[in-house]
Amino acid sequence: MDIRDLLLKNVMIMDLKATTKAAAITEMVTKYAEEGIIDDAKLYQADIEKREAESTTGIGDGIAMPHAKDKAVQRATVLFAKSAAGVDFNALDGQPVHLFFMIAAPEGANNTHLQALAALSSLLINPKLVAALKEATTPDEVLQLFADAQAAKEAKEAEEAAAEAAAAPAAVETTPAEKPFIVAVTACPTGIAHTYMAEAALKEQAEKMGVAIKVETNGSEGVKHLLTKADIAKAVGVIIAADKKVDMPRFDGKHLINRPVIDGIKKPEELINDTLAEKGPIFHAEGGVQSDADDDEKKSTWSKIYADLMNGVSNMLPFVVGGGIIMALSFIFENAFGAQSGWFTFTNNLGNYAFSFLVPVLAAYIAVSIGDRPALMPGFVGGYMATLASASIVKAQNPAGFIGGLAAGFIAGWMIVGLKKLFAKVPRSLDGLKTILFYPVIGLALIGLIMFFIVNPIFAFLNGALIAWLEGMGTGNAVVVGVILAAMMSIDMGGPFNKAAYTFAIGIYQASGFKDGRWMAAVMIGGMIPPLAIALAATLFPQKFTKTEHSSAMSNYVLGLTFITEGAIPFAATDPLHIIGSSVIGSAIAGGLTQVFKVNVPAPHGGIVALALTDQKLGFILSLIVGTVIAGLILGLWRPKAKEA
Repeated sequence: MDIRDLLLKNVMIMDLKATTKAAAITEMVTKYAEEGIIDDAKLYQADIEKREAESTTGIGDGIAMPHAKDKAVQRATVLFAKSAAGVDFNALDGQPVHLFFMIAAPEGANNTHLQALAALSSLLINPKLVAALKEATTPDEVLQLFADAQAAKEAKEAEEAAAEAAAAPAAVETTPAEKPFIVAVTACPTGIAHTYMAEAALKEQAEKMGVAIKVETNGSEGVKHLLTKADIAKAVGVIIAADKKVDMPRFDGKHLINRPVIDGIKKPEELINDTLAEKGPIFHAEGGVQSDADDDEKKSTWSKIYADLMNGVSNMLPFVVGGGIIMALSFIFENAFGAQSGWFTFTNNLGNYAFSFLVPVLAAYIAVSIGDRPALMPGFVGGYMATLASASIVKAQNPAGFIGGLAAGFIAGWMIVGLKKLFAKVPRSLDGLKTILFYPVIGLALIGLIMFFIVNPIFAFLNGALIAWLEGMGTGNAVVVGVILAAMMSIDMGGPFNKAAYTFAIGIYQASGFKDGRWMAAVMIGGMIPPLAIALAATLFPQKFTKTEHSSAMSNYVLGLTFITEGAIPFAATDPLHIIGSSVIGSAIAGGLTQVFKVNVPAPHGGIVALALTDQKLGFILSLIVGTVIAGLILGLWRPKAKEA
């Protein structure tokens, strides 16, 4: 998209009449409404004012860039306005604003629009262009100035790219002294203007100073130029010029300067000098969390698969928890008011609505983890098809279900990765078509064909066989499965084993039409025991815990009863052998007992609240108490006395 497609002559105001900030915003919004760019002036102006309340868009040097992205906008447009007298716009340098660029972006703005807006924003750091715009008297002059500036910028980028490509072979053979290297992240709340202006300012200043820099942008079109682990490790330091949350844990151990995005625009030299001098404090991430920005690093196949799976599971869990608790309430209402009551029908339907998204959301976010945003829609549709018994050439009684959804997510993700490689050599002028046409249409067609003719028939059969096997399982075999699932919940308390067991139980629960909660009973009680056992051991054997540990352990009564296994993690981190060993034994025994007592928990969350839903209340209570007491006693007797009593 040409920048002149955004800068429309009929929405330019070459002689702005307003003398105050509020009046200037109203005058420009009114112009947009008159020209049909927006269909709801009040909504758009409210969003403009909301953005101004966060931080002024008067960036200094006589420029302001108020902007908003909402449903009132009918087409992406930039309104250029010029005030000869100047307007007090609360600019950062305290000077009046003479040039206004009011950016209007539709709620569903595609990448082409966003890229054009980003390009426009980056041009405004050019002082020659700004000076010329202040002298312009007609809309045609304004358009020509931007066209010339854009052409010059593109020519320079092409020249740099050619020089970089030509120098690549030589770089392999020689080892000249390298430039100092730094990395940066720029981001603003709307991600339209300031994000890209800060990027351009930092890169331009770094070039003047002979410094190599890589800038990651967190804008409306997503993360661009993602910093890899290798980039961060190589950098002298990190600059964060952002007014919104960015991925921080990856910078653990690096000198880091964190400033508002406007500093990236106005103070790039200061930020770069301070970074080179290592003036930024060393950043420490809580818990040393691993970043997702390691795309270029070699990882094991399993670690990649696990990371992708966990992305799907973590995004699915809110539906599980919300739907599970609401559905649990519905069963309570059914017992109290009857199956025909509005209390029951509303809450039961609401819980079911949430559960209907489990498999589609799981598949969608597995796909996104692999193929990024273009994989979202194919993954979601593939997951949805896996929930439909008729969505295949085989009219199976059972749908492909949870395991079919897992397959759909991985297939959709890698399919998009393949399409990206296929279209890698498409001319840059067609880049916008990739995300708005090629990936959605081709991706949908391919995932539909794969699911309909391959995945659904295969996994519908496997899903049906698994359900039939579980339904026909004798008590002895059921006890073994219950022992294994419950033990897995305690092995890593929220890690891969824990999530695998929980995911399996949810899959069976979903495939049975939310009726078979036997495995959910084993998983839930198995996950409740570690924190409860720690709390019990601290109560019975206080000398085995420090004062701080004892105080923290008491909160585990509440965490354990509400099925929050992670309450045991701090204790397991400092004493893994005794905590995990005792917990696994207690959970395994409790998991087996749930199958002996035939405990059925028809909700995937809730902890002790689930007691109200099962017909085997005594079995639930006995399984929980026996497992907790055994684990608590083993821990209390086995653990050595604390050094600080």
